[in-house]
Amino acid sequence: MRSFTSGRVLDAGRMRDALQSLLRPGDRVALEGDNQKQADFLAEALADCDPGVLHDLHLLISSISLREHLDVFERGVARRLDFAYAGPQSVRMAQLLADGKVEVGAVHTYVELYARMFVDLTPDVALLCAEQADREGNLYTGPGTEDTPTIAEAAAFRGGVVLVQVNELVERVPRVDIPGDWVDLIVESPRPYVLEPLFTRDPREIGQVSILMAMLALRGVYERHEVTTLNHGIGFDTAAIELILPTYGEELGLRGKICRHWTLNPHPTLIPAIESGWVESVHCFGGEPGTERYVAARPDVFFTGGDGSLRSNRVLCQLAGQYAVDMFIGSSLQIDADANSSTVTEGRLTGFGGAPNMGHDPHGRRHASPAWLSLLTGEAPALRGRKLVVQITQTFRSGGTPVFVESLDAVQVGKDSGMPIPPIMIYGDDVSHVVTEEGVAYLYKAAGLADRREALAAIAGATPVGRRLDERRVEALRRDGLVALPEDLKVDVRRARRSLLAARSVEDLVAWSGGLYDPPAQFRTW
Repeated sequence: MRSFTSGRVLDAGRMRDALQSLLRPGDRVALEGDNQKQADFLAEALADCDPGVLHDLHLLISSISLREHLDVFERGVARRLDFAYAGPQSVRMAQLLADGKVEVGAVHTYVELYARMFVDLTPDVALLCAEQADREGNLYTGPGTEDTPTIAEAAAFRGGVVLVQVNELVERVPRVDIPGDWVDLIVESPRPYVLEPLFTRDPREIGQVSILMAMLALRGVYERHEVTTLNHGIGFDTAAIELILPTYGEELGLRGKICRHWTLNPHPTLIPAIESGWVESVHCFGGEPGTERYVAARPDVFFTGGDGSLRSNRVLCQLAGQYAVDMFIGSSLQIDADANSSTVTEGRLTGFGGAPNMGHDPHGRRHASPAWLSLLTGEAPALRGRKLVVQITQTFRSGGTPVFVESLDAVQVGKDSGMPIPPIMIYGDDVSHVVTEEGVAYLYKAAGLADRREALAAIAGATPVGRRLDERRVEALRRDGLVALPEDLKVDVRRARRSLLAARSVEDLVAWSGGLYDPPAQFRTW
């Protein structure tokens, strides 16, 4: 490698040749495709390698986001893949699998994949990205630290090589996020690495149905169970909840009683709740483009370094989301009659990300809280609480596609792909509540599987699952407390209007932030 380097610094113009010199056929390579940030310069160079020289690589990548992530398989540079999520490339991923171009070891969750890097999937080489580096290899990863320290540690302390593309070489980094003795090689990229604003939702796109579900969730779940520590998944439905906290939540007198401690990225739609005094702390999986100045101004809420910028960490935040919070609430593309759910649908091998980690009841938890104890289960003396795992979704997706189905597409996808088990994202027996525009199903109260199925059907609307239940049985479920409709929760459906949102546009979010939020260009209308 000496012919390609000056000290630790690689010549960016010879990246392809350097990789072909560094790597060997069959090597296990961890490439930083994260949830948001991508080592795109290194991915392009890897995809450009000669398959006659470099082939049969085993790629470890959490999020398959870029075209180049799959080009390496199409060209024969890589053969085997262990990953967690493939949203932007899910259709192509399914096709390459069908064509025999990719051998999938497993579809993981984020922390599962990273955990295996310390056991049986240790990287021979890690290709990472960072904001800045000095010539000693010290790295500043900035607000979007995400997964970088974890992957670096897995490689560096097991004889692997750590190569990092950086946006800038500097004399002195503002904060040492990864020490130089973990890093073997650095290369200054010709352009900043790709960073996607994955968690930004424009309030203009939040409709009345999402607002109604947000009201139902607040009254039927958050208020009822005194949820103070929580994680929100991505989407307009949870964004609506965040935006009605300063309005509807304030009317209900819930400030200080719910939603105090969060594990989630710096959602711009959370800014009004933060500025209204609802939020005491937020620990983040990653950063969010445009929120840097706002986060730096609120070290009382966010975890920030001495330089003033956010310190995120996906693995630690995932662990916090499993063991330290009372509730996970998110959505899915399909839910079956037993409340199993998946984002893997026909022709799409999407993967899971972190949802299975967040959306399950971790039996290792021992600390008690009112919300956890409100789902008390078992028999004395072996009593224990339970984490709230909530699915929130409209009964139909755009185009009239039902969310609630008799059988998940994932079951057939698993069979067609030769998977040992179907790629189910969240198992139904972990789901405690389901919220739709019809009402709330309290699945944790069900005495058995038949009751669970009926409670779910009662709020599944005119979908194949919902049509199986008659009105008399719905009334009985309401009396027994397994189902609550809007009138049972004293939610006035007529009030589900956009006027209830604390911010109704991105411009409003900027105003709430005191001008500190700087939204990405695609979210600007001015």
